[in-house]
Amino acid sequence: MSLISSLPFLPSDGSVPTLPPNPLADWFEAFFDRSVRPDFFKKMDFAEPLGDPGWFGPDSPVWHVHSNMPVMFFGLSCAAFMENLDPNIAWMGYDHSRIVERVDGVPTGRLDPDGARVRFAHSLAFFTATAYGPTQTAERAARAVRAMHHTIKGTRPDGVAYDADSPEWLRWNYATVVWGIASAHERYHARPLDDIDDYYRAFVRVGEALGGTDLPASKGEVLECLEEALPRLAVTPIAASRTWPALKEGMPAPQQPLFWLLDWAEKDLLPTWGQKLLFYRPPNPIRVRARRQLLWTLLNGLHATTGPMREFRQSQARAAGVLGDVPETTAPIGADEPMDRRAVEVTF
Repeated sequence: MSLISSLPFLPSDGSVPTLPPNPLADWFEAFFDRSVRPDFFKKMDFAEPLGDPGWFGPDSPVWHVHSNMPVMFFGLSCAAFMENLDPNIAWMGYDHSRIVERVDGVPTGRLDPDGARVRFAHSLAFFTATAYGPTQTAERAARAVRAMHHTIKGTRPDGVAYDADSPEWLRWNYATVVWGIASAHERYHARPLDDIDDYYRAFVRVGEALGGTDLPASKGEVLECLEEALPRLAVTPIAASRTWPALKEGMPAPQQPLFWLLDWAEKDLLPTWGQKLLFYRPPNPIRVRARRQLLWTLLNGLHATTGPMREFRQSQARAAGVLGDVPETTAPIGADEPMDRRAVEVTF
C-alpha cells in the first residue's frame, strides 16, 4: 500500500476531499481563513494544475511527514531551537527577524507577538508549498525565500560578519531544519516511516532550492554536520532568552504549562552534545516516557481531530491517480533579485 493511499479522506473519484462534521475542525479552518490564509497563502494554488505532483509526488516520504502539520511544525520549532545555538544565526534573527520587537527600528530583545504570528505563517506556507504544492507554487515560494536571504547580511556585536548566502550557513541551516522535522517525526508521529533516511534523501531538494550545495543526505550525515559545528556554537543571550525559564517572562499563566512542556521536549530531542551545551539533565526514565507520551497524545490528537489542512486535501485531489514526473533537481537557475521583507510578504 502506498503512503498516500493509506491517508484518510481521499475520495476515489478525484474530487476535493472533505472532512466529516467536526466543530473543532471547523474552528481550526475558520481560524486559518481569518488569520493565516488571507495574508500568507493568498497567491498559493494547491488545487491546480491537475496531475502536477509537485517536487516530490503523493507517494513520497515528504508528503507523509508533512501531512501531520502539528508534528511537522513542532519539528520546525526544534530546528529553530538548534539554530539559535549558532551565534551567527542568533544575531541574524535578532537583527532581521519579525519575531523581535522593535522601537523606532531598534531591537528591544522582547518578543513581538504579531511578528511571531507572521513568522509562523511564513514558515508554514513555505514548508507546505514546497512539500506538496504544485511545481509553480513550490518554485515561487523558494524563489521568495532565496531573494530575502540575499538581504540578510550584517555584523555581530563582536565584529564578526554574517551573510545568509554563505555556503557554510546554508549547509548548517539546512541540516538543522531537516534534523528537526525528521527527529520530531521519528519520536512523535503516529505512523513514523520505516526508514527515516528516505525522508533525508528526498528533502535535499528543498535545501538545493534555497541555494545549498554539498548537503547531507542521511540521518548520519546530518548529525555529523551538526556536530562538526560544535566549536563555534554557544548559548548567546539571544538563545538563553528563548529557553525556559527566561521564556516565560511576560507569558500569561494559563499558557505556561504548555510552553514549558514544548521547551522541555525541544531539549529532550537534542543530541547529547546539545543537551550538555544547555546544561540539560533528563529526569528519571519514567518521567521522560510520561512527558513524551503526553506530547505525542497532544500532537496526534490535534491532527486526528482537525484532520489534514485544506491545502493538503486539495493536493491529494490534484495529484490523485496521476503518475507525474518530479523534477530531477530544484537547484536555482540564474541569479535572483534581492527582495526585502515587504516584497516577500506580497509574494506569499
